[in-house]
Amino acid sequence: MTTINSVHDLYHKRSFHSLNYARSPLFLPLEINPSILHAIFETAIDCIIIINDRGQIQLVNEATINLFGYDRTELIGQNVRILMPEHHAVQHDQYLKNYQETGQPRIIGIGRDEKGKRKDGSLFPMRLAVNEVMIEDIRYYAGIIQDKTNLRSAEAEIERMNQALERKVIQRTLELEEKNNQLIQINTTLNREIKERQQIEAMLRDNERELQHALEKEKELNELKSRFVSMASHEFRTPLSTILSSAGLISRYPHSEQQQQRNRHIEWIKSSVNMLTGILDDFLSLAKLEEGRITLTLESFSLDDLIKEVLDELRPNLKPGQDMLLKSRTDGLRMNQDRTLMKHVLYNLLSNATKYSPENKAINLRTDFHNGMVKLEIQDQGIGIPLQDQVHLFTRFFRAKNVTNIQGTGLGLNIVRQYINLMGGEIQFTSTEGAGSTFTITMPMTGKTATT
Repeated sequence: MTTINSVHDLYHKRSFHSLNYARSPLFLPLEINPSILHAIFETAIDCIIIINDRGQIQLVNEATINLFGYDRTELIGQNVRILMPEHHAVQHDQYLKNYQETGQPRIIGIGRDEKGKRKDGSLFPMRLAVNEVMIEDIRYYAGIIQDKTNLRSAEAEIERMNQALERKVIQRTLELEEKNNQLIQINTTLNREIKERQQIEAMLRDNERELQHALEKEKELNELKSRFVSMASHEFRTPLSTILSSAGLISRYPHSEQQQQRNRHIEWIKSSVNMLTGILDDFLSLAKLEEGRITLTLESFSLDDLIKEVLDELRPNLKPGQDMLLKSRTDGLRMNQDRTLMKHVLYNLLSNATKYSPENKAINLRTDFHNGMVKLEIQDQGIGIPLQDQVHLFTRFFRAKNVTNIQGTGLGLNIVRQYINLMGGEIQFTSTEGAGSTFTITMPMTGKTATT
């Protein structure tokens, strides 16, 4: 009976060169050094498990050990049922037998979502893909497992936030019904007490104004809910889909000469994770501002050094031919403000300038200082803001009609304006659709400790 004790043993099997690589992307050509094959196997992000035709575990990689919580010696030789929930484990041997007799797969060569069981008995969601491998006329099965726990957590968080918004709508609706009942009672009192008509009419007008205000608030809440649900479902789905598809596709490029393809998928995953992090950061910042939990932390810092730091961080994101040009009249100026909030403001506005500007267009940043006030001007040559949208530019979740194909939450400028107000400054802008925008910040050099 042929056995496999290590990845090196697998590499040196006489019939290794005859494997069907299309069905078995785990393996590499014969000329690859066994040490390289071993390194790839052990450093793979996904779990890789090789079992024989009786379901006994032959090989596992380091990712499998970390995910399931077993030592390697606890798994080798054990039936793979040890990693399954009870209702799957009892059927597993029969499934292998049926497949070997009939050749009709349920998982092999197909893949599906399952539950995995760790050593401590806890279950977690996973994606399982199994391929059949023949070595010296002996059948083995190579399984690749992806942990989907984080994806499920993100979906659950979106559902929780949606339910919270729905409960808020119900609460406001009940408040409206209560106001309407009050109005009916007032009208009844008018018919019954004519001598107090003027007083009651005045009360009615007050209640009508209050009702109108409540209706406007309700309308605003509904609009915010719709914008949030639409934005969240789109902005979360796109990067999550990219992460899932790229993670699955990486395993299709096992050869060393395919490193470029693997790197491309890895960069897509990193970009998607950064995008999700940015969205969550915006949500957290908005929540802290709404709850009044943002306080100024004043410190002395060089404005020009801070600007150069932000420019250095943004340069890798520039489109071909783009450049950021700094014209400073604040050389040596030190501000006594909240450096973290100031950096967020600069990063957001300069990032927007690059995002909404085409290739081969410069972005200008000018600084000036007069009578204790710092002035910063960021000018781009981008798509500009439609005139009818400019009045809503700093509204939460609002996005201009000409940026539908550019990713964003509609929260950035709202947060920027609140940060600037918190530091005692103000922000203004001018924009022409198709010609670009200029944002101007005026801020005191020295801030005052305060809360929102």
